[in-house]
Amino acid sequence: MSRKQKKMLIRIIIAAVLMVGLNFVPAEGAVRFLLYLVPYFVIGYDILIKALKGIRNRQVFDENFLMAVATVGALVLAVTGDGDYTEAIAVMLFYQVGEWFQSYAVGKSRRNISELMDIRPDYANVERDGKLERIDPDEVETGSVIVVQPGEKVPIDGVIVSGQSSLNTSALTGESLPRDAKEGDEIISGCINMTGVLKIRTTKEFGESTVSKILDLVENASSRKSKSEDFISRFARVYTPAVCCSALALALLPPLIRMFGMGLDAQWSTWLYRALTFLVISCPCALVISIPLSFFAGIGGASREGVLVKGSNYLENLSKTDCIVFDKTGTLTRGVFEVNAIHHSTMEDERLIEYAALAESASSHPISKSLQNAYGREIDRTRVKDIQEISGNGVTAKVDGREVAVGNTKLMRRLGVTYMDCHQPGTIIHMAVDGEYAGHIVISDVIKPGAKEAVAALKKAGIRKTVMLTGDAGAVGEQVASELGIDEVHCELLPGDKVAKVEELLKQKSPKSKLAFAGDGINDAPVLSRADIGIAMGAMGSDAAIEAADVVLMDDDPMKIAKAIRISSKCIRIVHENIVFALGIKFICLILGAVGIANMWLAIFADVGVMIIAVLNAIRALFVSKL
Repeated sequence: MSRKQKKMLIRIIIAAVLMVGLNFVPAEGAVRFLLYLVPYFVIGYDILIKALKGIRNRQVFDENFLMAVATVGALVLAVTGDGDYTEAIAVMLFYQVGEWFQSYAVGKSRRNISELMDIRPDYANVERDGKLERIDPDEVETGSVIVVQPGEKVPIDGVIVSGQSSLNTSALTGESLPRDAKEGDEIISGCINMTGVLKIRTTKEFGESTVSKILDLVENASSRKSKSEDFISRFARVYTPAVCCSALALALLPPLIRMFGMGLDAQWSTWLYRALTFLVISCPCALVISIPLSFFAGIGGASREGVLVKGSNYLENLSKTDCIVFDKTGTLTRGVFEVNAIHHSTMEDERLIEYAALAESASSHPISKSLQNAYGREIDRTRVKDIQEISGNGVTAKVDGREVAVGNTKLMRRLGVTYMDCHQPGTIIHMAVDGEYAGHIVISDVIKPGAKEAVAALKKAGIRKTVMLTGDAGAVGEQVASELGIDEVHCELLPGDKVAKVEELLKQKSPKSKLAFAGDGINDAPVLSRADIGIAMGAMGSDAAIEAADVVLMDDDPMKIAKAIRISSKCIRIVHENIVFALGIKFICLILGAVGIANMWLAIFADVGVMIIAVLNAIRALFVSKL
């Protein structure tokens, strides 16, 4: 509980005790009035000050003005003997109780977001003259070497130049499992070093590092309002003046009609009491407070799970999504190529892999890396001579004095080698040794663990159609789509083709539904921007993802897309519940108050009670990630 909340709670308790205690004090007239003013000002002085400031700034019609007019009017009625001091104080007291609940709810959601904010580093260690010196991360230049000790946060993105450790990335990804890091690995800011001492050469300034971008993203999320929030803002601007005018009419017109039209007693105090009751009931606090709070809580709950939503408008759009388009590589697959099979080999499989890895030892292409990983031993470059890379074909080299050719069918035809086709999906690497065909190696991307379950979870969450776009050959794309249960697949697409295909799908969807695109956020930036909702997958440390996407998953787990949709759906359901509940209760009580059935105590429930219930309901959005 914050200091401000504690102070308010003390004021509430003092005012409540005084209000109840004064009922047993035998005071009359002016003395009684002055005694009741004490608890009234204890609990309501700040509301009165805010109302006066609103009048001075020509922003009259807000909840502070309504409470001030209603309670001052109730005090006037009490002085004349037509009302009760307790009612006036109770209106202000219970209004402040509702404000306290609202403050507590916001504080709770902020604390959940602050768990993410804990990734903000306080300092960076720089070694000078054999001693570690703590400096502000903003002062560290790109290319500097910083030292991160066990238990400290990594302050700036960089590459490990010395040491190895386990990293706690839970604040970024929501994943509690530690990740191992060693010399040569890239490391992003916001992680917590758990075991060894790391020396890191920074690759970015602090302002451009991952932790700064994430913090900026979350802190500014509330500035992008949803349609529901815009509706409530517009509604309140019209609603509040309307009810004030209605209350004034209720206070003046009936008594004037009675007095001049019927010649009866005007009953001014009766109609003034009804008008004041009408004002208390009409206060729009439940809507104005609970709707933004619901979105704020939803964004906070999602952030805690490593799902960063850039605004409540995107959270709302997620709930309307019925079609999700996936990029393949890096989204549904790991983007890491592995040797899956060796076919028609005329020599031992191990020897074939060895020759392929040695011939490709000078290349940094992912295919070459996969061959070297499959070999699994250190490359002895002295065994390799005369390496020649033939663009678009492959590589030729002398390995242990033997002529080795590694490449595609074009290379085999170029060398006049008769090769054998392979019908297994994947990248086929044909090999010839001393001019004779030696066999082929099948290399393919690896499907992410849980990708199939993620697609199934999306359909369970209400997604009508799943589509996969890939630049791979048809056989590869169709096999992956079939294995994962994707409804539709389009293969051999260039980045521009992906944009065209997404535009085509956008035309096919219904006007009220939304289309989301999930990609790795680097090569897919144009498509992420074109879709109704761009979801960056595997985006930890990717500048392009954070800039282009509307939703950033700080882990590469596709299952979190379904979780994000469930979060948004539950959040929107809570918003609609609060709108219907608050307006329904208020309109019923307004009618009852206008005809004299509802008294000030029912008005207090219609205002404060409804607000407290709506706020407590909004807090549930914090826990939608548990679904």
